Amino acid sequence: CTCKSWSDLIGSSSFVRTHLHRNITKHAHAHLLCLHHPNVRRQVNPDDPYVTQEFQWSLFPNETFEECSKLSHPLGNTEYYGIYGSSNGLICISDEILNFDSPIHIWNPSVRKFRTPPMSTNINMKFSHITLQFGFHPQFNDYKAVRMMRTNKNALAVEVYSLRTDSWKMIEPIPPWLNCTWQHHKGTFFNGVAYHIIEKAPIFSIMSFDSGSEEFEEFIAPDAICSSSWGLCIDIYKEQICLLLKFYSCEEEDLEKIDLWVLQEKRWKQLCPFTYPLDSYDRTIGISIDNKLLMLRGDYMRGIADLHLC
Repeated sequence: CTCKSWSDLIGSSSFVRTHLHRNITKHAHAHLLCLHHPNVRRQVNPDDPYVTQEFQWSLFPNETFEECSKLSHPLGNTEYYGIYGSSNGLICISDEILNFDSPIHIWNPSVRKFRTPPMSTNINMKFSHITLQFGFHPQFNDYKAVRMMRTNKNALAVEVYSLRTDSWKMIEPIPPWLNCTWQHHKGTFFNGVAYHIIEKAPIFSIMSFDSGSEEFEEFIAPDAICSSSWGLCIDIYKEQICLLLKFYSCEEEDLEKIDLWVLQEKRWKQLCPFTYPLDSYDRTIGISIDNKLLMLRGDYMRGIADLHLC
């Protein structure tokens, strides 16, 4: 009798929402997903095919960054796979090189369960570029996967998968401003909305697509970003979409900086930049759940690389 009542309790939607909200607000059980060599201290060349065959995905706790769990493919596949988003303990995985028929798995490694969405019947053509994003839409209380595909003739197709209905939906029509020549850069997924940095030479902008309302929007990037995409990153900072750009030198001696903008009420607001000592090469990874800048910093002379929080 006790087991049944407890099972009913923890299986209820209200308990699940309360539990997830508690973990999110307290940043409990937060982990970093890392693709790395088994020897995490080894400096490797990612272009070396023999080295990449050894790479593996692992979980690192947000507090200690000590490896705690290796993530083997839920189907036992030994081929390398890509991770295309995570939310509330669920991870979306698929092929490293995406095709329109690449199998997608939504996986909960904690309980070792996964769901494989059905193959879409909407599309049967080849695409030159495919992106896949995954996350939770709080307004619709549903997990969504967004797949965007471009043909060589600049036609764009967008599909949305709903975990609740276990089905795909083709989004139509596509706004005219997206049916043009543009280059895709990076993207992120926040509160059910997919964001992408796109370049319509010579202008950079951020394209957003709400997987619930199925609406597209475009936000022109700040003028400072229109001169270069090198070192440009999009992420989430204090519950807001942000842009990070490492391009302009710091006025202070022996310091580097990364400029920061946040999207507030559909306008970009520049905040104080991240600054750090100029003593090694670095690469911006993104923003951690507690709003710290994640950086990969290395020393070629000593042959080591470290993860830094700024």
